[in-house]
Formats: sequence, C-alpha cells, structure tokens
Amino acid sequence: MNGLPETLDAEGFSRWRLDPDNWAPVVRDIAGNEGIDVECPTSFKTGTNLVVDLNGSEILKLFPPIYAAQFRGERSALRLLKGRLSVPVPEIRGEGQNRGWSWLIITKLSGTVGSEVWPLLTEDERGHVIEQVGQSIAEVQAVAPRELATMGPTWPQFLSRQTQNCIERHRSHGLAAHLLEDLAALLIDAPSVLAEDARPVILTGEWIPENLLLDQTSEGWRLAAVIDFGDVMTGRGEYDLLGPSTFMCAGVPSHVRRLLEGYGVKAPEYDEAMRQRLLTLMLLHRASDLRKINIAGWENSIERLRDLQNLIWPEISLAT
Repeated sequence: MNGLPETLDAEGFSRWRLDPDNWAPVVRDIAGNEGIDVECPTSFKTGTNLVVDLNGSEILKLFPPIYAAQFRGERSALRLLKGRLSVPVPEIRGEGQNRGWSWLIITKLSGTVGSEVWPLLTEDERGHVIEQVGQSIAEVQAVAPRELATMGPTWPQFLSRQTQNCIERHRSHGLAAHLLEDLAALLIDAPSVLAEDARPVILTGEWIPENLLLDQTSEGWRLAAVIDFGDVMTGRGEYDLLGPSTFMCAGVPSHVRRLLEGYGVKAPEYDEAMRQRLLTLMLLHRASDLRKINIAGWENSIERLRDLQNLIWPEISLAT
C-alpha cells in the first residue's frame, strides 16, 4: 500500500501523523477496500496510534510496526469482551496488515469523552460514574484472558522492568529528594508486598476519563462506553484500580468507597496490606507520574511517601 513508510521510530511516527497529507490517502485506501466511503477523514489528537473518524459511525486505528503488539492486544481484547460488559466496547468491523502496519476499523460509540465533561459533573454524578467504572473493571476481569495471557510481558516480567527504571522515572518527574529515598525503600519491600499469588486477569491500565464515554441521562451523567484497549495486558487485578483512584476519586472517601464496592471489594479485604499494594503498584505503573494525582497540594500533606496511600485510599466503611 502506497504511503506507508517502512521504518519509523516513535518520534518519526509522531511527526508523520501530524500531516494529513501523509495519512489521508492511506486511510481512504483502507476504507475503500472495506466498502466505506470517506470524504473528510478527521484524526483525533490524543492516543499513541493514529485514530481517524471515517464517517461519524466508524473509526480507523492505524498501528505502525513499532506498535504491532498494541494491534494484537486490542484486537484480542475487543473480540474477548464483545457483549460481556454492562456498557458497550467498540466492535471490530474490519482489520488488515500491510508492510508491517496494522489497522482496525471499529464502531464509533455514542457519548462524550469523559475528560471533556468531568469537571462539570456534580459530586453525586461522579460517584455514580465511578461506581460504574468499578463494576466494568470487575466485568472485564471476569473474562478469561485466553490468548492475551501469552502475548507478554508476563506480570513478573512487567514488574521487574518497571522496578528497574522506577527511581529514575520519578526523579525525572521532579519527585522530591526525601521522597525518592522513601521510594528506594518501598521498592526493596515490593517483592514481599506483591508476593501474594493472584490470578492473572485482563488489564487495560487506562481506566481514566480520556478512555470513557459518558452520556447525560434523565438521572444525570452516566458511563456510556469504554474505549481504547491498545495497552491491554494481563496481571494483578488491583492494578486497574489505580487510574480511577488517582484521577477520578481524588481521595474523596465516598468516591473511593463507590469504586471499591463497584469492583466488589469487601470490608475485610480493604486493609493496610491492600492499601500498601495499591501504593506500590501506583509507583510501578507504566504511566506513573505523581504530579498528576488529582489531590491538590498532596506534596505538602505528607512527610513520607507511604503517607500517600492514606490520602488516595483513606479508611472507609465497606459492605461486609
């Protein structure tokens, strides 16, 4: 297929996708081969890969060779999760590969991107959406991973890789020196903190407003759909509580309670050990950047890094 470069690194791909003259002919060719008439394809500015609105009802996701694993992961996830959640996920309408590039044509779901309206929601509406998110995470994790479990990295490999560059990553994000010292100690404890055996489940790592579609109903804003499964992997289920905890709950006890109860956590399970696991996983998350925690002035509210777990996951009463 003409117009597809054979080799591009991440930076080169970012530059390539900025110019519609580079990708519009490719998009029209792919859509035409699938019988889709496209006049003015429009790209979304966010995301790792090129995501294009074809005609208002279908989306094309184009993956360069360096992100081929994301294509395989998202394709498998969408197939496995079809019809398995209380809210929709995109359905695959077409797929293909050429010269190392891959693409999916998926349905465009109705709703407003959560990040666009989250600041406008009332606290009660946020609580409802957060509870729905917890339920949706649990529904995803109830689906057997099947081929996703073989795609790698394995959970131990992932934790090892994240541990190796953890201190440098947080140093580059400006974490205070005394908290970096705490981080080193926490990493030493990480193997024992996370040692408890847990069944590997499907993880997206991206349960954040940018990947949620919301709809304004007669009862207020509610979760309408879940999108973007490009970073899917398998591992410990608690990992997917991190995004909604840090970006949506913002340390508000009622929101944390609704997230955990939606997910299915019972009172005896929400203990100091669980909060320590959540903090450790948050520090190891592949997108971890403590500057983005949605709790204003948290840096001035703690003396040790370990104190952060009680800000994000405060003591609350859960159902027994």
